[in-house]
Amino acid sequence: MIDCALNAKNAGAKLKLTVKSIVSLGVVALAVILPQIFHAVLGAAGGVRWLPMYLPVMIGGCLLGVSWGAGVGALSPLISFAFTALFGNAMPAAARLPYMMAELAVFGAVCGLFARRIYLNSLFVLPAVLLSAVVGRAAFLTLAAIFQSVSTVTAASAWAQIRAGLVGLSMQCAVAALTVAVIAVALKKNDRT
Repeated sequence: MIDCALNAKNAGAKLKLTVKSIVSLGVVALAVILPQIFHAVLGAAGGVRWLPMYLPVMIGGCLLGVSWGAGVGALSPLISFAFTALFGNAMPAAARLPYMMAELAVFGAVCGLFARRIYLNSLFVLPAVLLSAVVGRAAFLTLAAIFQSVSTVTAASAWAQIRAGLVGLSMQCAVAALTVAVIAVALKKNDRT
């Protein structure tokens, strides 16, 4: 979406890179801060149940496109892990980190596939976030099944996490879709002026 809006304004490559970098930084920061709030208010189970890191990644993918969306998806749990490890309670857990990086990269990339379509018609945001949720969670389950002989994350534990987070992910999809639709309308309105 951002590429489309910047192209409509005839923005140069340097401005595009700057804007995408700033948006990416904001998305990653939100993906680090939001889970901390949920964990502080709802405890450790709050993160597994409500999946607060997924929301900024879906929004970021829709705004930034495939490669940037995959990048913010992969970086968000890594930076969260590094930041929270400084305080002695790394989140996500080390065993879950590579799975979450891959899963959220898929979330961001799949949402990013729809970025141009969302800019043209904001109704495409709903299939974008829903498909990202299905494909991202399927990627997590598949990776857990493949690597369960060498990891503490098994297909059964991955499935239990998927079921536990179903309501939270549904809410994240709804909030992401609404947020991105509002941003899309605002970007298109700004392009007409």
